[in-house]
Amino acid sequence: MNYHLLQIPERTQKPRESGFTMAMDKGLSVREAEDFMDVAGNYVDIVKLGWATSYVTSKLEEKLKVYKNAGVPVYFGGTLFEAFIVRGQFDDYCRTIDKFGLEYAEVSDGSIELSHDVKCEYIRKLSKQVTVLSEVGSKDAEKIIPPYKWIDLMQKELEAGAWKVIGEAREGGNVGLFRSTGEVRSGLVEEILTKIPVEKIIWEAPQKEQQVWFIKLCGTNVNLGNIAPREIIPLETIRLGLRGDTFSYFLNK
Repeated sequence: MNYHLLQIPERTQKPRESGFTMAMDKGLSVREAEDFMDVAGNYVDIVKLGWATSYVTSKLEEKLKVYKNAGVPVYFGGTLFEAFIVRGQFDDYCRTIDKFGLEYAEVSDGSIELSHDVKCEYIRKLSKQVTVLSEVGSKDAEKIIPPYKWIDLMQKELEAGAWKVIGEAREGGNVGLFRSTGEVRSGLVEEILTKIPVEKIIWEAPQKEQQVWFIKLCGTNVNLGNIAPREIIPLETIRLGLRGDTFSYFLNK
């Protein structure tokens, strides 16, 4: 840090199991990725190339190299996995991961209908090749999954070999864990936490108010995802009680 302050909450250090920040790259240029890593690379644990943007991103390999040189792993969004699966191209997906030297992959079923046994089998297969993140929740705002079902799905996916499970919210933060207004489904989250260890969950929380809510509930080292590149530094200040939203929260703790 650039200077010393007392009563700053202790952040875990990379590589970390908790306090994890997943950034969402929705199509940054190589130069923008370089600037992003220069400014915020120390606070980013992993970068997701959102949904299937990697399919149309120019100079993809150059951009992946930027992240690799910064020591930040990258994975392709879960919608790309689904795009391969719905076309019967799972083996092609595995080869694509190898082609680009990725060490992580996301398994999701937010846009397609997939039996949960089949999804877990994909997790088992992929976990032999890479570290798997599995996403739970639907991208359909009309599809409300009850808390007991979230818990059951998360438990089974962790048992199948997922390193962490991701709570779905999309890049807008208005489905899955959240109402259409962006309000957290607080009862859902609190019930999930009665059964699933907090360090095993990455909560997609693209909106500042959502990030503040999770930090106040779970502490500075809660895992958060779908954070826009320009919001990484602001998020870190929220984690440390150095923004108005959490300014008094960590004092004297």
